[in-house]
Order: sequence, then structure tokens, then C-alpha cells
Amino acid sequence: MKILLAVDGSACTKQMLAYLAAHDEFLGGAHEYTVLTVTMPVPAHAKGFFDRETVENYYRAEADDVLKPVRAFIAQQAWRASFVDKVGHAPTVISEMADGGRFDLVVMGSHGHSALGSIVLGSVTNRVLNQCKTPVLVIR
Repeated sequence: MKILLAVDGSACTKQMLAYLAAHDEFLGGAHEYTVLTVTMPVPAHAKGFFDRETVENYYRAEADDVLKPVRAFIAQQAWRASFVDKVGHAPTVISEMADGGRFDLVVMGSHGHSALGSIVLGSVTNRVLNQCKTPVLVIR
């Protein structure tokens, strides 16, 4: 199965990975994983104060902060995975990648870093559920 793991470095990301590891009979290492993190773009009016290299370094550092512990965890589990970082609106990027990449399943945590998300599900999760044509497994 081709599985997209949407990660943001939050506590729910860690819970999601732990759930997958604990339930290896359900998903486990026999599948092809793609780990995706999405960084919000720097607003256009702020971008003008920085050169392109500085902005790209910022995006790379943000992605590395999220992906470094995920890489270590996945290596420890001996799962086969590729890692992708993108810049954009997270729900749109996740949905487009899932549908366009012909993934069989998207797995994500129920909440991210945002304290302003809805009470039942985080706003990114909620939007992915509404936009994505690929089945989504939400780990709470």
C-alpha cells in the first residue's frame, strides 16, 4: 500500500507515529511510506525584506526541524520511506499530493500546533478531510 504520512512535528505527529509502530499488523513496515511536511509561506510583504536564499534557508530549516525526529523514528522502525517538504497551504498541499500521487491512504494526527483549531479536529485535518479524495486515517 502507498501511504502518505502528513507530519508537522506536533505531539499528535508523535502519537500518530507511535500508533503506527504499535499496530504494525495494520500498517507496519511492509508498505511504501512518503512523509510530507508543509511549511507556511512567508507573506509576500515580508519576503521583500529578505533575499531569496534567506527565505529558502528558512523553509529548509523549518522542514528539517520537523523531519529530523521523524527520520530517526522511521529508521528505528526499519520502514521504507521517502521524505518530502513543500511550501504552501497545508490542507491544499496534502490533498493535492495525496490525490495526484495516487496514494492509497493519508495518515495524520488530529491536531497540529495551532491553538486556534476547532475543538473536535484541528483545522488542517478538517480541511484535508473535506478536500481529499483519498481515504484519510486520523489518529487521535
